[in-house]
Amino acid sequence: MEEQRLFIKGCVYTGTDAQLQNALTRIYETPERPRCMCVRGGIEMYIAKHKLFVVKRMPGTGHKHNPMCPSDEPEFHQSGLGELLGESVIEHSPESVELRVDFPFSRVPGRAIPRGEQQEPSEVSVPRRRMSLRAVMHFLFERAGMNRWYPAMEGKRNQGVLHKYLMEAADEVMNKGFRLSERLYIPEPFNEAEKLQIAERRRSKFSILRSPEDDVQFNMALVIGEFKSSETTGSGRKVWIKHMPDAPLLITLKAWERIERVYGTLLEARDADTVHKPRVVMCALIYARREHTYQIDAASFMLAAEHWIPIEGLHELDLLHALIDQRRRFMKPLRYDAKSAALFPNALLLDVGEKPVALHIVSGFMDSKERAAKEKAIKINGENCWIWYTDRTMPELPRVANYKNNGSF
Repeated sequence: MEEQRLFIKGCVYTGTDAQLQNALTRIYETPERPRCMCVRGGIEMYIAKHKLFVVKRMPGTGHKHNPMCPSDEPEFHQSGLGELLGESVIEHSPESVELRVDFPFSRVPGRAIPRGEQQEPSEVSVPRRRMSLRAVMHFLFERAGMNRWYPAMEGKRNQGVLHKYLMEAADEVMNKGFRLSERLYIPEPFNEAEKLQIAERRRSKFSILRSPEDDVQFNMALVIGEFKSSETTGSGRKVWIKHMPDAPLLITLKAWERIERVYGTLLEARDADTVHKPRVVMCALIYARREHTYQIDAASFMLAAEHWIPIEGLHELDLLHALIDQRRRFMKPLRYDAKSAALFPNALLLDVGEKPVALHIVSGFMDSKERAAKEKAIKINGENCWIWYTDRTMPELPRVANYKNNGSF
């Protein structure tokens, strides 16, 4: 991440300053707040306590930060998160967010829905929007900062970083009274010399799936990792996740056939004739069918660049790698549960001034509805956007702004 400058009791500290923790200790649990100095006058921040003190943005202030600041957040209409805020994403505080999801974390198998005589309802309820597995996966990647890129991140995006930051993001997310980190497993980087210890930590994590003998309820958990392969067995399919070579996930043949129909194009993307190969990331809702045997109840997939930046399709790879090669600072807006990703910029360029520039890609393989959605998004952005028609040479990217030492980046 870029260095954030914080104003505390008359002094300015960077995120790596050795004295920052002492400064935060002095004002923790007092009315005084640190101020992020990415803009003139600064913006009030919040102190969260984990192993160390961590400074976070206040809810609803993300758009006030400079685009170059790690606390910056795009305007609501520029990603699929905007339509979920306040309904299925509820920010209680900077370190506590509640998610309302459309899948269960527990289930009683075989229980029938109670039926009785039809009666006139006493009220009519408006159904609330709930997040899908894909939306939860996008939320964690965004909260972990994996959809952002700064030149300083080069060479530092690996499985260990993914594990660390996704788990930290999940530790701030609540669902029906528990922290999501309690029900989330991100594989640790596999190490042959430590495979026994890694396996024991995984089994300890998945102990939540075991129910007491007198309780027939299935507890469930999420696994997020890079899809490696699948193979047919006598009773279904084994699904292999990278960095989990000793613990396959199981799924029925019919369920896997449905996955191949829905995500076939995405799974085939790894074999496309591209310079840069994408990753396929899987989010699986699992339960224990038997002792230490993990069955997939539901699954979602997404593509990601090799740097773990989520993407919507292969048409975005060349742009993302051009941005990385040119050492640009950018953010990838995520779709969440929006009907079309074409409604949003393919990337937001952050190093061009006080406002980010929307980067749009118009692919020749878009159908008429997607193309119409993209043209609508381009019209909304007006002149403050860059457009690449993929049947032509990629145009030159907007220039980097010259930042002066005026109290901001």
